[in-house]
Amino acid sequence: MEALRKELETLQAEALELVKKSVDAAQLEKVRVSFLGRKARLTAILRQLPTVPPEERPVVGQLANTVKRAIEEGIEARRAALGSIPSDEILRKDQIDVTLPGRRPSLGRLHPLTQIIREICGVFVEMGFAVMEGPEVEWDYYNFEALNIPEDHPARDMWDTFWIDPASARTSTPMLLRTHTSPMQIRIMEQTRPPVRVVVPGKCYRYEAVDASHESQFDQVEGLAVDEQITFADLKGTLHTFARRLFGKDRKTRFRCDYFPFVEPGVDMSIDCFLCKGTGCRLCKDTGWLEILGAGMVHPNVLARVGYDPARYTGFAFGLGPARVAMLKYGIEDIRFFHGNDLRFLRQFP
Repeated sequence: MEALRKELETLQAEALELVKKSVDAAQLEKVRVSFLGRKARLTAILRQLPTVPPEERPVVGQLANTVKRAIEEGIEARRAALGSIPSDEILRKDQIDVTLPGRRPSLGRLHPLTQIIREICGVFVEMGFAVMEGPEVEWDYYNFEALNIPEDHPARDMWDTFWIDPASARTSTPMLLRTHTSPMQIRIMEQTRPPVRVVVPGKCYRYEAVDASHESQFDQVEGLAVDEQITFADLKGTLHTFARRLFGKDRKTRFRCDYFPFVEPGVDMSIDCFLCKGTGCRLCKDTGWLEILGAGMVHPNVLARVGYDPARYTGFAFGLGPARVAMLKYGIEDIRFFHGNDLRFLRQFP
């Protein structure tokens, strides 16, 4: 009996050691079959019980069952532990090769509208203009009245305006989302004595239906120059230089009469179509010309409003939409592309 007891204890120790060293479910199953299967060593020992003296059989049988339960419990515990460990396939997918060089983060780039605004402002800065910005929520006085557009003036119909609710603004004075950057003409001249040379980029808002050529929120660049003896020739020379710097040195310009309440006379400026060279195409609608901005000599009423003497000072102003300039320069057919957040479109502009 003593020999059989030692054999059972040795068997238990060996089984539990192999269970502990099992690294996966397959290896653990081999250990189970080896010690608990039909042809296992423990089974062979149990078959020897009939040869044990009757008075010793209960003790030997109890010891054999204790060993069997210990091995089974050890196998179940190890199986549960292995189940919480990721499989080799998962480990292979998650492995990191620390010897590889790191991946460089991709760098962003400026939005095409931001690029064209900086390019436009850069041209005028080289001609001596300063760059200034102003508020997007504006008083009616600066947006209309001070620009020679009184409350009952029909020119107000040219701008579909977003008005601010007086209750939310906590003021009885009319406020709005500015419809153009021209209010900065008044603000700048109120705080500055001539000479004045500034360009003002910024966002504007109009209640318009969104389509291929219109947006309810858009960018604009305003320009203003005021000094003694400024003439229409200065306006033409400045804008002609700007057009050639932005669109190419061979560009031709054309000025035609147009109406803007805060300038007199007012003009629109076009450049010859760089696609068809002025012969007529789909881009220029067979006219040979592309309109890019409106301009004119600052109205004497506007100068007088800010305390400038119209008999002494003259000036010119102009305004253009960077989106339209970008569309013409890069052949973009739909203004909505600029706000679509489509990387396929945006990555075309390095």
